[in-house]
Amino acid sequence: MKSPQAIWEAALGELQVQVTQPNFDTWLKDTEGVKYRDDVFVIGAPNAFVAEWLESRLKSLIKKALTGIVGNAVEIRFVVKSPSPSSVPPAPQPRPADGGVSTKTSKSAAAANLNLRYTFSTFVTGESNRLAYAAALEVAENPGEVYNPLFIYSDTGLGKTHLMLAIGHAAKAAGHRILYTSAEQLTTEFVIALKSNTIDAFHSKYRSTDFLLVDDFQFLSGKVQTQECFYHIFNDLHENNCQIVATCDCLPKAICALEKRLRSRMEGGLIADIKSPDAETRLAILKLKVKQLKASVSPEVLQLIATQFHQNVRELEGGLNRVITYAKLSGADLDIKTATRALADLFTRDSRKDTVLSPEKIIDAVASYYELTPEALTGQRRDRKTALARQVTMYLLREHNHYPLSEIGKMLGGRDHTTILHGHDKVAAEASINPQLARAINELQKALGFKK
Repeated sequence: MKSPQAIWEAALGELQVQVTQPNFDTWLKDTEGVKYRDDVFVIGAPNAFVAEWLESRLKSLIKKALTGIVGNAVEIRFVVKSPSPSSVPPAPQPRPADGGVSTKTSKSAAAANLNLRYTFSTFVTGESNRLAYAAALEVAENPGEVYNPLFIYSDTGLGKTHLMLAIGHAAKAAGHRILYTSAEQLTTEFVIALKSNTIDAFHSKYRSTDFLLVDDFQFLSGKVQTQECFYHIFNDLHENNCQIVATCDCLPKAICALEKRLRSRMEGGLIADIKSPDAETRLAILKLKVKQLKASVSPEVLQLIATQFHQNVRELEGGLNRVITYAKLSGADLDIKTATRALADLFTRDSRKDTVLSPEKIIDAVASYYELTPEALTGQRRDRKTALARQVTMYLLREHNHYPLSEIGKMLGGRDHTTILHGHDKVAAEASINPQLARAINELQKALGFKK
């Protein structure tokens, strides 16, 4: 039987692809497997605050991951682990006499918040991410001179946080002060500063940096006071030629309840998107991951994983982690048969023929059903009938063929991935309250041979 720590490391591999990188780094990275006995798994947290947060926010997700790894239901307990002498934090450094922030302290704090795995050398480039990669390299080498701010957006799990952290590592190596945070963490710190009357310290922290890296920028949506605060921080840094980088799951103009002047600021530099990786890039990502893990995986198994998981990198790496862990814990050879068993419940729920059904056939079927031509669905017509048919097509391509949003956009006339997401979500929501639309989708699914 594997040790509790070995089991927990396998669970962390799965959890890392299910939560955002800032959440993983903040709440899970410093935990450990303490004990596993009588179907009770004990997890050690660095302090009581983290233990309480995991108990209230991530317990069910952790329980599911551990149950899948050990093969039976487990109960979860969180305890505060005793710090070892090497883990005791150093005494705080004194502030400079002028009340500013110590450069050494700032660098140390920032470095502690950067995942060491995410560097430019571990980022696999392809047609889907070449622009974003080149822009990230440029701002790391010439901060504040070009592309300021740099705004990187994509669907989840495609590498935008990886690029942001790579910028942070390169900037730190060049001697710059860096501050990496998520929009959620920034908001929380701002609220705490207001309540505790420490707003001056908050402003000092965010203005005393050469690089401000903000992840998940869309979280600022609707946060009026935080947006106001960030707007002024942005202006101060920008005027001093400090580099600002933000990642987001959509374009600035697509963020609901974002102040116009802040949106204008974020659009004033370079906006770079990352699309889903093609087959060649997916295979290259898996090969690099295998090398990092010092594992031995056959080309046939890598090809299987690359074929099955094509929506995002996080999903791809999760599939590889699951296959390797399954083989280790079961003692089986890591061959195609073992990999297929390991991934059985992660494969698409629909039938195999759903996966290979051509997008042209779906487009033709929807066009015929609504008495339109396929060209109408891929063209620029926006009348009500055509718009509905196009959104139904988006829904079917996404739900059954599991195509990435960016690829569906290309199939339907080069539309932006946020348009595809909106169309899919609109049909999914309306079908639950509109019997006529629900009937149309059911009839199309039946005609195409999809399982509902």
